[in-house]
Amino acid sequence: MDKLKKVLSGQDTEDRGGLSEVVEATSLSSGTRIKGFIACFAVGILCSLLGTLLLWVPRKGLYLFAVFYTFGNIASLGSHLSNFIPAEDMLNLSFGACTVFLMGPMTQLKRMFEPTRLIATIMVLLCFALTLCSAFWWHNKGLALIFCILQSLALTWYSLSYIPFARDAVKKCFTVCLA
Repeated sequence: MDKLKKVLSGQDTEDRGGLSEVVEATSLSSGTRIKGFIACFAVGILCSLLGTLLLWVPRKGLYLFAVFYTFGNIASLGSHLSNFIPAEDMLNLSFGACTVFLMGPMTQLKRMFEPTRLIATIMVLLCFALTLCSAFWWHNKGLALIFCILQSLALTWYSLSYIPFARDAVKKCFTVCLA
């Protein structure tokens, strides 16, 4: 009854539930978010570069390349500082999961699965899984290399979805070039 009186009289402005306390306790400061982004960015670049260098190792090189290249791209998956930065080339591709630190995991997931980029997101995740399957379970170097190439293409198409009208421009360019 006292609680009802406080709410009706305006004395109790906000009742802090257990969930709000947990969210507040686990939220990161802006400095920590930037540090996490930079660390994730560095790990993504390192994995991608290491994968490229390991490509030339005899016998197991292609498997190591597929694994490290995939982990580098996973570290780069959502990393678009804003809606205007595409992930092209290896350096930009290693932004990835880093934006989880900048915008939070739920916002990141919501943006990834928006209708405009749903198919691209599914293709990227599928290519990640198929690359690792071809390296670990199927032991097929050719498939691993094909799926790594498809990863890059899928990530580029996914990244273009963050730039207004970029996909339309790419489609039009290919239509003109192929016609």
